[in-house]
Amino acid sequence: MFRKNWMFVIIVLVLAAAALSACAQPEPQVVEKIVEVTVQVEKEVEKVVQQTVVVEKEVEKIVEVTPTPAPVNLTAPQPDTYTFYAFGDPLTLDPALAYDTASGGVILNVSEPLIWYNHKDATTYVPILATEVPSVENGGISADGKTYVFKIRQGVTFHNGNDLTPGDIAYSFQRGLLQSDPNGPQWLMLEPILGYSSGDVTEEIAEGAYAGDPEGLKANATPEELTAVCEKVKAAVVADDAASTVTFNLVVPWGPFLATLTQTWGAAVDQEWAAEQGDWDGSCDTWVDFYSPGEITKISDKINGTGPYKLESWTPGEGWVLVANENYWRAANDPMWEGGPAGSARIKRIVYKIANEWGTRFAILQAGDAEAVAVPVENRPQVDAFVGEICDWRTDACTPTDNPDAPLRKWGNLPSTSRTDVFLNFNVATDDQGNNIYIGSGQLDGNGIPPDFFSDIHVRRAMAYCFDYDAYLEDALNGEGVRNNGPIILDMLGYNPDGPMYEYDPDKCAEELAQAWDGQLPDTGFRFQIAFNTGNVTRQTVAAIFQSNLRAINPKYQVDIIGLPWPTLLSSFRARQLPVAVSGWIEDIHDPHNWVQPYGVGTFAGRQNLPADLKAQFQELINAGVAASDPAERERIYFEFGQLYYDQLPTVILAQSAGVRYEQRWVKGWYYNSALFDNYYYTLGY
Repeated sequence: MFRKNWMFVIIVLVLAAAALSACAQPEPQVVEKIVEVTVQVEKEVEKVVQQTVVVEKEVEKIVEVTPTPAPVNLTAPQPDTYTFYAFGDPLTLDPALAYDTASGGVILNVSEPLIWYNHKDATTYVPILATEVPSVENGGISADGKTYVFKIRQGVTFHNGNDLTPGDIAYSFQRGLLQSDPNGPQWLMLEPILGYSSGDVTEEIAEGAYAGDPEGLKANATPEELTAVCEKVKAAVVADDAASTVTFNLVVPWGPFLATLTQTWGAAVDQEWAAEQGDWDGSCDTWVDFYSPGEITKISDKINGTGPYKLESWTPGEGWVLVANENYWRAANDPMWEGGPAGSARIKRIVYKIANEWGTRFAILQAGDAEAVAVPVENRPQVDAFVGEICDWRTDACTPTDNPDAPLRKWGNLPSTSRTDVFLNFNVATDDQGNNIYIGSGQLDGNGIPPDFFSDIHVRRAMAYCFDYDAYLEDALNGEGVRNNGPIILDMLGYNPDGPMYEYDPDKCAEELAQAWDGQLPDTGFRFQIAFNTGNVTRQTVAAIFQSNLRAINPKYQVDIIGLPWPTLLSSFRARQLPVAVSGWIEDIHDPHNWVQPYGVGTFAGRQNLPADLKAQFQELINAGVAASDPAERERIYFEFGQLYYDQLPTVILAQSAGVRYEQRWVKGWYYNSALFDNYYYTLGY
């Protein structure tokens, strides 16, 4: 019943936008009146971009123009250029800081790690800047699992011509560990290398009192304490230029360590170049000046990698351009894997353009003016009319459709390792005057909510009961999703198929709200905003479901929906300013620890301001789970974690969706690996 209402809201908004665009020159998108519409993460955009919903089915029928597809053209109109239209701007180009897929999508094509995934296999690796993947058998990993030695490839140059050295590799990891920004990925390295569960390199100074507080650290830590932190990091990651090796000395055996090194935070940074830009020079006397920098570092708007592509330009809000690195170190007879790419990139120019509106991207795809575009889940049926062949990502075998002359190729049923959820903030951050635009008046007066509104368990339960999960699956995920009952995803160790799950129940929603805040809500009401990243209709739909269903319970229960540019939304989320954040997670490594840690004590727990006692309960289980070697014991621990998460309900858990990719049929070389979050252009050709 309630789905009809929120669908109507979105239809009216889309039609109104269409009418306005027909009568006026396009103007920059503003958030103002889209207070009836919603916004969009971090590590979460580009791969999820391929799985995002954008326009409701009713809207499709109104705006859809489906001409008979022209005969298939297998010749690229611009043989040296690959064009991709999507939404989402990079936040930073600093590999040590980047933790969103829009940023990572640039870095993974420009910079390189020591090792990487072996083609489609997310469990084995190939050497990149290392000459071999270390193992116990080849002497690269010690018998106790605490020492990893990497042999560094010689003859590699950065894009500026500087030689890559083992010292650069060690510097790259030392810099990241010491930078230790709370919104970055360094917690993944700090746990195994230093044994710090807080995610901060200053954990041993005043019991971590200055974590994420550079000014407090400078003012209160002694020079001896600061030097000790740096020396500990340098002792943990050691370069030997004479032997051409880098050694990692872990404090504990860490099974997922190799997997952790494969992603963009493991990319090599040229120490000499970084220092020239004004970044850390490698001295223990100055590291604190670069600690916890926030979103801006000296190299956040520039990048100097070793990879097959170089950054030519980046225009925030418009897009970026990569050009082939014709001096790439990989020889033509040295493929990444058997049958893989070698030599310089076949496609010489990569153009990424931002187009937030689905109609714009769809028209561009139909015209053949882009090799691929981000297709929301909801709009897949529109694009299916133009598919001439459907391919299996495992075998690369393709089968003609009933319209074999259609121009597009479809890769379907791509396993998903990401999920969008609804994160509730227990204590929203405000300015010095107690103001925050997302919570209105900041009072329980019908025109806002207090900052700690969601600290009441009854409010959190009401949010879980007021969400129409079936409508979300059908209308946002096109019927191609599966619900999860906790942070851990389906079919992973620790997922409990018999675990409890909240269901849509308006009566229980009303009952919980009536009990919340000493029974004040039915008479007083409340008002807050839910933001989504512009162009991400999946997340917009989530907000619209809440808006409609809460209002149906009581007209005084008001939710305003606003669409924000991705960088703005992510910054607000990281600053703990959003009362409700519709965001997502893409796993870094395929292990339950990579789900329970960010949800229980790390990335999201911090942004939600979870109480210290609750985080302590989660932390105890997380520590036990990652340390246990017996899979059965780990499963028992994660089952217990899932029950605690269900009981405390810090987050409304939604569903995984199956991935799909559409591309022009002249494109060759694309492949799928569930561990990769974005396009890797080096493998592509025409």
